[in-house]
Amino acid sequence: MSATGRTTGVRQGVDETLREHVVALLDAYDDGVLPIVQAGQPVLRTPAVPYAGQLGDVLPRFLEAMRATMHAAPGVGLAAPQVGIGLAVAVVEDPGAPDADDERERPPLAFRVLVNPRYEAVGDETRTFFEGCLSVHGWQAERTRARSVRLTGQDETGEPFDDVLTGWAARIVQHETDHLRGELYVDGADLRTLSSTLGVARLPGASREAG
Repeated sequence: MSATGRTTGVRQGVDETLREHVVALLDAYDDGVLPIVQAGQPVLRTPAVPYAGQLGDVLPRFLEAMRATMHAAPGVGLAAPQVGIGLAVAVVEDPGAPDADDERERPPLAFRVLVNPRYEAVGDETRTFFEGCLSVHGWQAERTRARSVRLTGQDETGEPFDDVLTGWAARIVQHETDHLRGELYVDGADLRTLSSTLGVARLPGASREAG
């Protein structure tokens, strides 16, 4: 067998093992709500592997479980490493707060899947708000992020996207894409503002945690 053949065989074996692991995880939680990994677990600090079809026909079921988990938390985004799967896949959805009298610019964000996403800032404007994370449960801190970003990647069907997002939607996709790089929001937060989620909830304009 050629060297190329050996490499292909190893890759197929790894993919099948990963697929079996995801199936076992989904079977263990019949309601589709998966446990969320908390800070301190290596999967959250390891850059996710680019998604290249490793889950095959299990992907739709996995995405539905991620969506159910995000809703149950509740949150507005969730990355695969947050449920222990180190693949570059995330889901986002936000009911929004279009009538809120603040600067968050938070219209509703329809459910969407981000596969192998990347972002870059558009312009120099930034915004600073309290931000939370389902994997750093119970705490929030102020984080300065780009007001607008260009987001590229693919959806769950492999269709590429290239979008410019502004306001809270831009913050959400930055947060989730950072997860896929092995980063947490606290890495760039002002830790002097670190507060309990309960305390932040009493502040004007408090919002749900991101993913």
